[in-house]
Amino acid sequence: MRRHPDWLRVPIAGGVTYRKVKNLLRERGLHTICEEAKCPNRGECFNRGTATFLILGDICTRHCLYCAVKSGKPKPVDPLEPKKVAEAVNILGLKYAVITSVTRDDLPDGGAEIFYETIIEIKNKNPSCTIEVLIPDFRGNDEAIHKIIEAKPDVINHNIEVVEELFPKMRPQGNYNLSLNLLQKIKEIDSNIITKSGFMIGLGEKMSQIIRTMQDLRDRDVDVLTIGQYLQPSMHHTPIIRYYTPDEFKYLKDLGYQMGFLQVESAPLVRSSYHADDIIDIIKRVNT
Repeated sequence: MRRHPDWLRVPIAGGVTYRKVKNLLRERGLHTICEEAKCPNRGECFNRGTATFLILGDICTRHCLYCAVKSGKPKPVDPLEPKKVAEAVNILGLKYAVITSVTRDDLPDGGAEIFYETIIEIKNKNPSCTIEVLIPDFRGNDEAIHKIIEAKPDVINHNIEVVEELFPKMRPQGNYNLSLNLLQKIKEIDSNIITKSGFMIGLGEKMSQIIRTMQDLRDRDVDVLTIGQYLQPSMHHTPIIRYYTPDEFKYLKDLGYQMGFLQVESAPLVRSSYHADDIIDIIKRVNT
């Protein structure tokens, strides 16, 4: 494992609020992508009293070479999971909840029904809570996508993850154009939903490929963009090819705004849900 540059150092996780969030998740048998994906910001986010809930279990049916989430044969879906998540959102007093999932290619609807039920449960228990969902591609299943939109989350995120040229190696079970089409379809069905996507850099891509990926997303009317540095989760994952500097991330952020994105988060430690609640003011502005 390589020694990271100084700008990638983060404080050791801990604190009263951090422990409160951890204990709450354990007590209710809930998972977070913060922990499963070994997010470098989990200490900061937990200390803010928030987390990105991971539904449909913690085992993914796909095996992406950059991802720390376990892959294999998932356990049966927990039908009580939507209620448990909604209760946790209520206890934490969240004004902004982010819900994501492992990819469940073993389920006919990819888990769309559980997403739907989770959104509805949160709305019922926490009417003032803004909801963002970070969804898989559902293999392009139109019914699954319509089901998610039917629940009317405020933000739908689907990460492109890497530039197109790296898909065959890094995301062999994914499809670049399918992901772009999914994002475009969401806007075509309901233009009031904020769409969001993001990707990692440092895996061997060229700057020209990064810029083209950004433009491809903007051409599909994606509203919010996140770009962060890839960090190798373990020796078994694909290695880091390059560290991008904070100045390079700043360049991409400025470029994103020039392209017309409503919000751009581009920095070494940015992840798709990092400070996601900053978008609340944008949502209000778009819908008024």
